Amino acid sequence: MKKSIKKIVLAYSGGLDTSIIIPWLKDNYPGCEVIAVAGDVGQGKELSGLEEKAKKTGASKLYVADLRREFIEDYIFPTLKAGAKYENAYLLGTAFARPIIAKKIVEIAKAEGADAIAHGCTGKGNDQVRFELTIKAFAPDMTIIAPWRMWDLKSRDDEIDYAIAKNVPIPVTRETNYSKDKNIWHLSHEGLDLEDPANEPMYDKILELGVSPEAAPDKPTYITIGFDKGIPVSLNGVKTDSIQLLETLNKVGGENGIGIVDMVENRLVGMKSRGVYETPGGSILYAAHQALETITLDRDTMHTKQMLAGKFADLVYFGQWFTPLREALSAFVDKTQETVTGEVKLKLYKGNIIIASITSPYSLYDEAIATFGEDDVYNQKDAEGFINLFGLPIKVKAMLDAKRNSK
Repeated sequence: MKKSIKKIVLAYSGGLDTSIIIPWLKDNYPGCEVIAVAGDVGQGKELSGLEEKAKKTGASKLYVADLRREFIEDYIFPTLKAGAKYENAYLLGTAFARPIIAKKIVEIAKAEGADAIAHGCTGKGNDQVRFELTIKAFAPDMTIIAPWRMWDLKSRDDEIDYAIAKNVPIPVTRETNYSKDKNIWHLSHEGLDLEDPANEPMYDKILELGVSPEAAPDKPTYITIGFDKGIPVSLNGVKTDSIQLLETLNKVGGENGIGIVDMVENRLVGMKSRGVYETPGGSILYAAHQALETITLDRDTMHTKQMLAGKFADLVYFGQWFTPLREALSAFVDKTQETVTGEVKLKLYKGNIIIASITSPYSLYDEAIATFGEDDVYNQKDAEGFINLFGLPIKVKAMLDAKRNSK
């Protein structure tokens, strides 16, 4: 079987896992060509020097695909519009980055006539599922190589030893060996002291996108975000490109200690894991979008959408982006967003996102009806009949219970 595999396309990040996978593939699939593919979803400086590194460790070439705009507009924004948070906390930064990267890898693998696609996901994690479900969606017959499920290496320390033995330069040491994932939406931290939920995160040591709330300025920062049909399109009254918008919000949010989440989550494979997530710009967008929906969606639509948001988050987290159900839910969400247009002013202060004002041309809020002052619109006497009918089942049950208990 190994002899039939002559060309492998590898999902490549230049991190510890994928750095050692290239020589491992060369050792275990003799004579094979390894083509590395890095999807640029906003890793920034992490992509610098990748081509030299990939070729030096045995790859024949490296593709770097700029996926940032597509990532934001076709994956992040649909999830934002859905209001999807996994287990009501995680803003899915790693989860929705995997399908777009895997899709691009399949495109390149087909163009290169590759026999197999390899990835560096561990056998304990969620990413192996996310990558492979996407590969199955676009190349159902493609051979998939997952070294973590095959090799004798059992830990990240073993990987470091292997890298040293193979003279592979790696971006971590044993002391800074956190497992991280960075893109334009977030940065995640796992491993080392974070593996014990009893340990408070050492924020001064691990934070990279911003500061802790304690270290944030004592003066609040005000920003105004404009939305058009649920999509953020402007910042402080100025139309803004999606990439620039997110980068700016990450900066201002990070400076104010926004978007730090420390959580224990339930992985798809069945275990619990603990991680710290930095999502400053994303947290701001979620807060603003949710606030705008409070005045632009009717009650029943909002409540149904909130109920389905959990299912949408599960689909994204479980790697089921390219499925009929996710597409159907997105169609529902898009319909609900037709009136989610307006501006939200926020006050950012020491890790807090405080709503300052909400305006929309489609607002369903009517001050004349909601007022506690005198009005000619709402007849308060009507409430009596409404309550009598609404509470009729409760009253009937109580009457019958009393009648039965009296016997």
